[in-house]
Amino acid sequence: MSIENRVEATAKNIEGKVQEAVGEVTGDLKMKAEGKAKQQEASARHAVEDIKDAAKDVIDKA
Repeated sequence: MSIENRVEATAKNIEGKVQEAVGEVTGDLKMKAEGKAKQQEASARHAVEDIKDAAKDVIDKA
């Protein structure tokens, strides 16, 4: 597990939430969509880290 990767993903998720909220308030649909995309990217990064953790657990138990 890479703490740095998880921190970066969490920061990207927060950035996306803020950007989506600003887009919602201002009516900027492009900004709102970009914020959602950043959140999806963060989710994918977390999933990759989860897979890495699971693979490491399997190797450690072998």
